[in-house]
Amino acid sequence: MADDAEKTEEPTPKKIEDARKEGNVPKSQDASGVVTLFVAILALLMLFPFMAKHMFLLFSYYFSLIGMELTKVDMLDIALVTIREFLLMVLPLALAVAVAGVIAAFSQFGFLFTTKAIMPDFKKIDPIKGMKNLFSLKKLIEGIKITFKSFTTLGVGFIFFFYFITELPTVALFGLHDQLIWLKDKAIIISLVMLLIIFVFAVIDIIIVRKQYFDGLKMSKQEIKDEMKNMEGDPLVKSRIRQLQMEASRKRMMAEVPNADVVITNPTHYAVAIKYDQQKASAPIVVAKGADNIAQQIKKIAREHHVHIVQNPPLARSLYNEVEIDKTIPESLFAAVAEVLAYVYKMNKK
Repeated sequence: MADDAEKTEEPTPKKIEDARKEGNVPKSQDASGVVTLFVAILALLMLFPFMAKHMFLLFSYYFSLIGMELTKVDMLDIALVTIREFLLMVLPLALAVAVAGVIAAFSQFGFLFTTKAIMPDFKKIDPIKGMKNLFSLKKLIEGIKITFKSFTTLGVGFIFFFYFITELPTVALFGLHDQLIWLKDKAIIISLVMLLIIFVFAVIDIIIVRKQYFDGLKMSKQEIKDEMKNMEGDPLVKSRIRQLQMEASRKRMMAEVPNADVVITNPTHYAVAIKYDQQKASAPIVVAKGADNIAQQIKKIAREHHVHIVQNPPLARSLYNEVEIDKTIPESLFAAVAEVLAYVYKMNKK
């Protein structure tokens, strides 16, 4: 109970996404039912002339067989004709209802494809656990909800039905065609009224289902910290990765020192290697820089490869602080760097 009490934080996007991957989504059966029922009623009204036509053809076919001696071939033909006509009548309605069910589900939680929810789970067929779930408080509440919704919907429908029955003495004086129209109109009214009641219950159910869903995914502060830690990685591992990246970058930088034109130093603290290639850049580029131990390494490599080392403390500090590696020097340092390069080129007789 203490763990549940600590789960006061809203679920993170990762928590919700993990739940979706497991097939755990907020789905209201009432919402799917009302959409499916509405589409079924609408499709039935639209397809009624088509269905009536095929029903009439089927009965005409049956009547044409009266008085005939039926053989096995005839019986097979009757079965095939009956199956064909029933499929023609039922399939369009079934297809419309199936599409409505898919749309109802999609509108609630979007597209979701996962096989985890249908994977065999032997815990679900545990008879002891099944009996506990069957007589649980949650099942009792669900049963009461279903009973209340059913009686409310049927009760309202019966009130309208009883009111329409009082019109029967008057309707009895109508012709057959008018009686059928009256019956159709009243059936549509009762269907729409009951559908409206179911719709109200569906809206309430959606609110309850989504609240229960997100309450069930709530996390403790510790769970959020653990999740962030897992997403970002272990700090020790991250530190090691950064260290390796810095070492690799330092090796690349040191590999550029032999190609530099000059290394400008503050004798004890800073060293900045500069290269100027007119064909590749419009200004000199800092190819390496460092302080203290790294500065000493840069100067050592420069000596080994006969790269000129020039002491100019103010310029070395400015270059170290203002220019990143592989970047051109700023315009404010052009004159000072040009003076150093001119000296180096003179020494190299360029």
